[in-house]
Formats: sequence, C-alpha cells, structure tokens
Amino acid sequence: MIPIDGIFQSYLEGLDPVFEGLDADVTEENIQARIRGAVLMALSNKFGRLVLATGNKSELAVGYCTLYGDMCGGLAVISDVPKTLVYDLARYLNTGGEVIPESTISKPPSAELRPDQADQDSLPAYDVLDRIVEAWVEDHLSVDEIIAAGLDPQAVRQVVRLITGNEYKRRQAAPGIKITAKAFGVGRRYPIAAKY
Repeated sequence: MIPIDGIFQSYLEGLDPVFEGLDADVTEENIQARIRGAVLMALSNKFGRLVLATGNKSELAVGYCTLYGDMCGGLAVISDVPKTLVYDLARYLNTGGEVIPESTISKPPSAELRPDQADQDSLPAYDVLDRIVEAWVEDHLSVDEIIAAGLDPQAVRQVVRLITGNEYKRRQAAPGIKITAKAFGVGRRYPIAAKY
C-alpha cells in the first residue's frame, strides 16, 4: 500500500492558483487516478515489472477510464472482456473456495474517486450497457435496430455516443487480448477528429 494523499494535496496546491474559484469536479478525481498510474509505472520502471492495465471492454467502450491513470500499463489483459463476464468469471473462480474477496463481487461497481460513487451514477447498468456494446460493436447493428430489440432508447443513444466519442482514449490504451468477435484496436477503428 502506497498512500497517495500527500501527492494529491501537492497537486491541488500547485494547481490552486489556476483553479481558484472553481468547484472540484471530475478533474480532481482524475488526478487521483493519474497519481496511482504514475506510482505503478514508477514501480514497474524500478523493479522491471509489467503493469497490467485493468480496464474491461465495457469501461473502454464508453471511456469510463482515465488516460494516464487506470489505463496505464503494458498489457490490458481484460480489455476485451465485458464487465458482466468479469463478474461471471469471478464467481466461477470462487466455486471451489474464495479466491476473489466476495466483497469485491457483491459491492456496486465504483471508480472509488469520490465518496459513495457508483458507476451507475453515470452509466446504464452493466447488463444493459454490455448488450448495447455487443450490438453496436460486434453485431454492427444500427441505433434503430438496437432500440427495436427492446433496449431503452435513451441508454442506447448515450452508450453509442460515448463509444464513438472515446476512440481517442482507446487509441492510447495498452494492447489487449482478443476474446470476442470484435475487439477494440487494430481491425476496429473509428475517426477521432471527423464525423462520418
């Protein structure tokens, strides 16, 4: 365990003249994630170890990750594993005894960058989000076709907008291991600066 509070406070003090009068927001949350990433990369550099990026397909799809923070690393081992499958795999691993702490599986997913934060504050539930990601990315269905399949129109539009708007993050992500019909990365590119 390496505490980051002192480093975080130094950042805030350094930025205070520029941020004066502005309310804290996602900026300060992302600073925490970036400090964690820098600490992990320092350990990697010092001890010759490879940092594994922790983002799953659901998070990478919608950009629910921090550049130079939780996205840092040399290999993204679960970058093509939807969040719902991550939970299924965790439960499976625990069938012969607790390998993954039950509290990790049972608590609501959270980036843990502010008190009482939950992923569902910003995103649809992962069972819904994963169905939309699969339909849009892997099955190449249109927004109208996904909605016609019975998914909430507002959620579909939100997720598709997030997927298309976060290509720039995925281009900077660590390489991952392909397990689904269509992984992000080489073979699936979307324009960053132009709308088509």
